[in-house]
Amino acid sequence: MLDVRRLRLLRELARRGTIAAVAEALAYTPSAVSQQLTALEREAGVPLLERTGRSVTLTPAAVRLVEHAESILAVLAQASSELATARTELTGTLRIGAFPTAIRSILSPALVTLSRDHPHLELLVTELDPAGAPAALRAESLDIALVQEYDYVPVGPDPGLDTEPLLEETVYLATMTPASEPPTDLRPDTATSGREVVAAHADSPWIASTPGTLCHTMTVRACLATGFTPRIRHHADDFSTVLALVSAGQGVALVPELGAHTVPPNVTLTPLPTHRRTHLAYRRGTARHPVITAARAALHTAATTLT
Repeated sequence: MLDVRRLRLLRELARRGTIAAVAEALAYTPSAVSQQLTALEREAGVPLLERTGRSVTLTPAAVRLVEHAESILAVLAQASSELATARTELTGTLRIGAFPTAIRSILSPALVTLSRDHPHLELLVTELDPAGAPAALRAESLDIALVQEYDYVPVGPDPGLDTEPLLEETVYLATMTPASEPPTDLRPDTATSGREVVAAHADSPWIASTPGTLCHTMTVRACLATGFTPRIRHHADDFSTVLALVSAGQGVALVPELGAHTVPPNVTLTPLPTHRRTHLAYRRGTARHPVITAARAALHTAATTLT
């Protein structure tokens, strides 16, 4: 009989690439991960890992086993969810991951609703970039997360996760208004050619998020799509800081709608035909768990009210 916990370790190794990365993500020691994977090989009766020095690769049999592991873990999660529906009151812990602008505008009102309706449910919030949310969900350090993608940065499906749409926003180009012109706040339906608007700033300095984040990748790809590589002068992840830098004449930036809640008076927002889409993500098989169901409902209500 194959041990489910060991299957989970093999799945994480397939995704993270090294035993050390698996150990760090799941709070094991590297030697403990190695021992558990060796035990899984004995259970399977076939080699699962090819070891070359300190590196390991999965054998074809291990790759097929990982595919089965995704389904097995999802079925177990679904069974646990169905058992939980028999409870009369929601208890336990709900771990939610979200990016900063969503915490302020969507998650905060949802937490108020969840605390009021389910007072015995412990709520734990983690702020993180959406790029790191899938790994945190698979590692079970989060139960549900708000993830995002941009037109220029699509996110492919994850076999271990389910997602559902939550919100779509317009992306704006933020520029400092010349002193001779009044500031403007254009509506999305007034945008003409997004390529022309962005291309006009090929020689301007740019402000972008930290390299490796989705927002940084979006800025770079949006500029590349118009034929130039942005000269990024400043890096800032908080959009209020980004807008303050634009206001100080330090460059131009791309800002999603949720990030433009407080705009300095001398900053112009020009809407682009580019969008950011936020989704709810959770492990396969957990959608009908009462706690996840309650969280989904509260987050959808908050997003609808925001819209």
